[in-house]
Order: sequence, then structure tokens, then C-alpha cells
Amino acid sequence: MSELTERLGYGPDDRLLIINADDLGMCHAANVGVFDALTVGHATSATLMVPCPWAREASARYAGEDIGVHLTLNAEFEQYRWGPTTHSPTLLDGDGGFPGTVEDLFEHADVGEVRRELAAQIERAILWGFDVTHLDTHMGALQLRPELFDAYIEAAVIFDLPIRLSGASSEAVVGFPFRSLATDEGVLFPDHLLHEPGASTRRLLDAYLADPRPGVTEILAHPAIDTDELRAITPDAERRIDDHRDLTDPDLGERLDEAGIRLIGYRALRDAQRTPDRTPPTVS
Repeated sequence: MSELTERLGYGPDDRLLIINADDLGMCHAANVGVFDALTVGHATSATLMVPCPWAREASARYAGEDIGVHLTLNAEFEQYRWGPTTHSPTLLDGDGGFPGTVEDLFEHADVGEVRRELAAQIERAILWGFDVTHLDTHMGALQLRPELFDAYIEAAVIFDLPIRLSGASSEAVVGFPFRSLATDEGVLFPDHLLHEPGASTRRLLDAYLADPRPGVTEILAHPAIDTDELRAITPDAERRIDDHRDLTDPDLGERLDEAGIRLIGYRALRDAQRTPDRTPPTVS
């Protein structure tokens, strides 16, 4: 049973699914793939990597879709780099971009600089015209250390936005009760996160449809179209191309309907989190 489904206006045993397309703005191939997944496919939300080279082009494509901010403090590709939107020396590695690994980020990041950078990324998305619906964290970096998680929750509270969190079973591994900390601050998040590093969207959807749990489940994907650019950037190009194919497969909608799954986006969580006497911040 899920209290969140009831807060969203559904029954406690209903099965609601968010399919989020990550990495919007990473490159042109990702922009085309993500917007395809949102407009002609079955993705219900996406998240923008504001510091990335193609983020501004993504904003030109935006037409009111359910899009949040993929808070980014890492640049994991060896030959394709991006860096902070603020003056943040501790968020740089030797190449002049964000650190390539979360371990490097944890070793050097100043929490004050992290807070400023997160706020700047959200504010820039708003300035570009996005009606930001939620926040999540690139490579999970903001959820893995208490001091960075504090900055994550602070951003969610300031901008009154729901967030992505991994499942309750991961709290023992991470070492602190991040889900209850978010709840204490009035921040909403899905009941379940279905994610497996390297797994295709089809595999995750098959696993979910085999045993859909009551509540709100999020599946994240990385759709992109097949281009030379994509293949030059990332070693997982094939998986991203497969994600695009899977999310635009017309048979997927029928499978979800037959299983009684209701598709929702993060905008529903944001609207439930915000109360009538509170308004979202504006960029001055």
C-alpha cells in the first residue's frame, strides 16, 4: 500500500509508473532521443543536464514537457567534458571540467560550492523557460554522502520540488536514512526506483511488468538516436540507442494497459507537494 498514490488521487493499491529520460542536453543525439521518447514514445518525464554543451539547444526544443533538472557534478567521459556554471574551483579536476568519478568529487568538493552550483543549475533552467518539475542527481552523487545529500534536500526545499531517491533497501549500504530525512522536509519522491547499471530499458520494464508493486515506481532510461557523435562520446551508445527504440515501441503502451499500469510524470508529484499558499521561486 502507498500513501503517495492516495495523495496523488489514486487508490492505495494502484500501480503508477514514471518513466524518466535522463541526460537531456548531454549531446544532440540525446536531445533528439529524449524528446522523441516524450512526444511519440512512452517516457513521462525527463531531466536536463544544465552544464552540458547541448543544454541550450534542448531549451529551444522545449514545449512544456515534464522536465526537471539532472543536477550534475561529474563529467564521466574521457574526451567529452563539461564543468561548473559557477566559479567553483573544488568542483574541477585536472582537465578543467567536473571530476570524472564520484570518488574524486567526494574527495575535493566544498559543500558551499556544491550548494551554489545546484542553485545555479536550477535557476538557469528556469531562466531558459523550463517549468521545472523535479530534481535528480547525475551518477547518484548527491545521495551517497550525508553532506551532499543535505545540499540536495536544501535545493528541493528552496525550489519546492520532488526528487529521485533510491529504494529503502539501499539506505543500509549508503549509511544514513535519506528517505526519512526527505520526508521530514516535506519532499516527495517515488516509492520505488527500478535501476540496474548497464541494464536496458526493456529489461527493466520486463522485470517491472512481471511483478508490478503497488505505489509509484520510477524507471530511468537514457534514450538517444544513433549518430557518429554519440558513438564517439560514450562506450554505452548501443544501450542508449536501444533505450530510444524501447521507449518508442508502440507495443509498450498495450503491455502497460493490459497490466493495469497508469503512467504519470513528476509534475503530478510536484503539484501534490506544493500547497495553495506557497508559490515557486522566480529568478530575478
